[in-house]
Amino acid sequence: MRYTRFIIPTAAIAVAFALAAAALAVAWADEHAIEITSAEAVSEFPEGMRFAVGARSEGGGADIAEIAVRLRIGQRTRGVYEYFEFDAAPSVETDMLWRTNSRGRYIPPGTIITYNFEITDSEGNKRNTEPAEFIYHDARFTWEEVSEGPVAVAYHGPVKRRAELVLEATVDTLNFMGPLLGADTSVPIRVTMYNNVKEMLDALPPGSTTHRRELITEGQAFTDVGMILTLGGGRGATGTASHEATHILTHRAGDGVASSVPSWLDEGLAEFGNVAQSFSYDIALEFAIGTDRLLPISSMPILPGDPEDVIIFYGQASSLIEYMIVRYGADAMRDLMAALKSGTSVDDAIAEIYGVERIALENQWRDAIGAPAYVAPNRESAKPTPIARAAVQLYSLTPQAGSDAVGSLATPTPEPTPEPTPSPTEPPGAPPAVAKAEGEAESDAEEPPPSSGCGAPARGSSTRLTDLAAPLMPLTLLGLVGIRLRRRRK
Repeated sequence: MRYTRFIIPTAAIAVAFALAAAALAVAWADEHAIEITSAEAVSEFPEGMRFAVGARSEGGGADIAEIAVRLRIGQRTRGVYEYFEFDAAPSVETDMLWRTNSRGRYIPPGTIITYNFEITDSEGNKRNTEPAEFIYHDARFTWEEVSEGPVAVAYHGPVKRRAELVLEATVDTLNFMGPLLGADTSVPIRVTMYNNVKEMLDALPPGSTTHRRELITEGQAFTDVGMILTLGGGRGATGTASHEATHILTHRAGDGVASSVPSWLDEGLAEFGNVAQSFSYDIALEFAIGTDRLLPISSMPILPGDPEDVIIFYGQASSLIEYMIVRYGADAMRDLMAALKSGTSVDDAIAEIYGVERIALENQWRDAIGAPAYVAPNRESAKPTPIARAAVQLYSLTPQAGSDAVGSLATPTPEPTPEPTPSPTEPPGAPPAVAKAEGEAESDAEEPPPSSGCGAPARGSSTRLTDLAAPLMPLTLLGLVGIRLRRRRK
């Protein structure tokens, strides 16, 4: 056997050791040139969160020149980078209020904030603190928590038992709907529970004044951060938490980078997954069928603006999703979520998985509940009526015929039009007709908050819902009861 012997010159070894020592010296200098004297984060919700940091230069010959904080908000993939304002000095103590009280920067209370500080001195040395976490609680109250697995419920006051019930409902929802949707249930979900409507309203992001006035928001999910705000003081607290938790699971299972689950599917799944369903949406659905007010549910990408239509929307969506799952099975729904997640359009996904077009699927459901089929409008026939264009004369500084001003674009005087025939007189006692001005429905609407979410209306507590229930007495006698395909659980 032949051995080969390599001889490394002593000088080469010395050079290698010298380079390694120099690198270690630089790393040691960078690490210890800046000392962190203090670092903390404090919630001042709803105004914002305050970050405070202290640092000094170890060598004494350099100034602390720049300090920044890096934030990761809940489960958002994109971080935030913000600089402090201070005068450079060898030793500094500074703080900053990072505001969240505007529409574009709202963060729901209870969100986990991950942060660290980055400090740079005038000689280019940098120091990064280790990542730390704090919970952005509502600073108005002192909070406690109950938790199980990935779910934690924050509460304040002597309502621990109520918080435990909300926790149980949320965990049950994850166990039932997670496999059905193909959603990841290991990622944390946090719930902040308020005790009354006043507390809840002060914690919610800005919303439509009409919805705030006529619908009580019992819960809202913020799917991008994994947060739920819920009203724990109501009888429907467990159902609300369950409904909103399903929204988070639907987001994880079906929302893609460039697309999202349509509202009818999202809201229908949320009510299907509700472990404490109530009859309010069933009543709204019966009312809509009996008064010919069914919405073209699968053609609506977002919730309607009218509060009454919102409740009908929930009833329809819930019934349609139950029909899809009962008739076609849970596997089809899981495949639908996966297809949407991959970027497939909802129309293509339904056609591929269910074997019918989207509107045909809706009409199958309508037939099952005894409602008339929906006929999509013919867009080819809905063309504007052509009208003659006015003759435009040359621009002139001299008044022209048909013009009442100098320097105007003169147009011919239009022919007088006959007066319209007056409408028949209303019968005695008839209520006056009220015409809604163009754009009135949108006059008090506001853009949605930056975090995607759901504001489910209160079940049975809306004054509008009692209006819907009144005409149902004769409908009940006609047998319009129990039209919904109810899923029973043991």
